[in-house]
Amino acid sequence: MNSRNALLPALAQLFFPHICCGCGTDLLMPDSIFCIYCLGSMPLTGFESHAGNPVEKIFWGRADIHAASAHLYFTKDSAVQQSLHRFKYKGRKEIGRYFGRRAGQALKKSGRFENCQLILPLPLHASREKTRGYNQAAVLGEGISEIMQIPMISNALVRVSGTATQTHKNRIQRWQNMANKFRVVQPEQIRGKHILLVDDVITTGATLEACAQTLLRMEGLSLSIATLAYSVSG
Repeated sequence: MNSRNALLPALAQLFFPHICCGCGTDLLMPDSIFCIYCLGSMPLTGFESHAGNPVEKIFWGRADIHAASAHLYFTKDSAVQQSLHRFKYKGRKEIGRYFGRRAGQALKKSGRFENCQLILPLPLHASREKTRGYNQAAVLGEGISEIMQIPMISNALVRVSGTATQTHKNRIQRWQNMANKFRVVQPEQIRGKHILLVDDVITTGATLEACAQTLLRMEGLSLSIATLAYSVSG
C-alpha cells in the first residue's frame, strides 16, 4: 500500500504534468506555478513608482492620463511571453490571477494609484470572448482588485465590433483599426469616477488610447492605466 501511494504522485506527474508556466521545467513546488529561477528573474519595470515612465509617455498629447504603468517587460521567447500565451490561449486563468495580484501589490505600494475608485478591464469583442472563454484583462483585474480593494466592473464598456489583428500594423494603422470600436453602455456606473483601465500587454498603446478617448468623454471621469507587460520590441 505504501509503495502504491508513493507511485501515485509520479503517475500524476506523467499524465498531468505540473510544470513551470515560464520555462516548462517540472522542478517546482507543488503549490507554485513558477519555478524558483523564473520567479527570481521576472523582468520588473518599476514603472508604477515613476511619473513620466515609458508607458505614460505613450499617451502624452493623445489622452489625458493621470498615471500609467506596466508591471513587467515583455520580450519575444521569454518566460513572460510563454506564461502569457498559456494564460490567454490555453485556459490557464490562474496565471492571470497570480500576475494580477503581483501587479496590484506594486501599484498599491507606489501610492500613485491610490485614488482609483473602479477597475475597468479593456473589453474583448463578444465573439472573441466567447471563443476564448474569458477576457484576460478581466482576470488580471480580479487579481488587482483583490489586492487594492477596489471594485471591478465589466459591463460599463463594450467593444462594438471585431478588429483585424494588430500584430503587423504600425501605430497609425493600429489606431485606425481601433477608432470608434468602444462604447460606454452603463454611463451611470463610471461618470465622475477615477477609473483604472486594465489590459495585458501594451505595445504602441493604440487600443488603450482609443478606449481612453471614449471613456474621457464622460463628465468628470479621470483615468489611469495599468497593464501587466510592456513590449520592448514595439
